Amino acid sequence: MFPTTAHGAHAARHAAADSMSTAFLLIAELTANAALHGQVRGRNARLVLTLTPATLRIKVTDARGERQPVPAPATDADGGSGRGLLLVASLADAWGCAAHPPGGKTVWAECARRAPLRPAGAGDGVALLTGSSTEGAPSLGRS
Repeated sequence: MFPTTAHGAHAARHAAADSMSTAFLLIAELTANAALHGQVRGRNARLVLTLTPATLRIKVTDARGERQPVPAPATDADGGSGRGLLLVASLADAWGCAAHPPGGKTVWAECARRAPLRPAGAGDGVALLTGSSTEGAPSLGRS
């Protein structure tokens, strides 16, 4: 909630921008990893965002189940890449990887919602945003 004043709207915009920039960084890293490490010719990756009253859950599924994500050691200063999962681990409240049959994997990250985005009692709907590299623009749905 925010006061219906210019200052209140300003504060709400900044709070939303902070939350969205964290989610954006997590989405960017997980999708980049799927494109780099999960690529299989003729197969797409999938992004699913699930918003609940408590969390935003980001899931990226690719076709390379045999290539499990492994964070690079924090002390590996010489590598030009490979530290993205350290970023995921530091930004997300939780993250992990699960098998996705028949041979893929889903890497997920969760961000706890710091403040409600709607008044209490406004419903418990779940918003989903899905898309793939060949579907064009993502679509927004309710379930």
